[in-house]
Amino acid sequence: MAERVYGYVRVSSTDQNENRQLVALREKAVPQKNIYVDKQSGKDFDRPQYQALLKRLKAGDLLYILSIDRLGRSYTEIQEQWRILTKSIGADVCVIDMPLLDTRTGKDLMGAFIADLVLQILSFVAQSERESIRERQRQGIAAAKAKGVRFGRPPAPLPESYHRAYRRWKAGKISGAAAAKECGMPLSSFRYRAGVDQKR
Repeated sequence: MAERVYGYVRVSSTDQNENRQLVALREKAVPQKNIYVDKQSGKDFDRPQYQALLKRLKAGDLLYILSIDRLGRSYTEIQEQWRILTKSIGADVCVIDMPLLDTRTGKDLMGAFIADLVLQILSFVAQSERESIRERQRQGIAAAKAKGVRFGRPPAPLPESYHRAYRRWKAGKISGAAAAKECGMPLSSFRYRAGVDQKR
């Protein structure tokens, strides 16, 4: 029976830790070889390990996931993947942190109704939380920029010859390409910096 028990783990990026999910799966006695781990965003299902898991799952198999948002964060996509797993493949799914989402129990009409209702609510909450996080990030970035915080790599120091070449270019004595060459900068970098300086 253990051969037919699987687990799926997803973290949103390579620097996030999947240990909490792995511990939960081991507590359910999921064999290590049957645990599939993806380290990438939940915005779509183009994930190698998830796709490999789908090819291996058969009717009657059991899949454990720690929480519903491990399947994704889009309401419609979570619903679709749940349908594929439980209806198209015919596997059972158990969401560890939400016991009502365990297709092994409540096989009657009322149990199925409750599970579907809980799934819809949790899918909605997962998507809403994702949108809320993105909005908070947007607001935080806007507030930081308003305070003068700069994002991205710090600008490379200007060559010592830049200001002389810039003045000559601005006076029309040399072309932009000649000025860029004179100070050892790519033409696009020179044009960008010269544009900034002209606005000052």
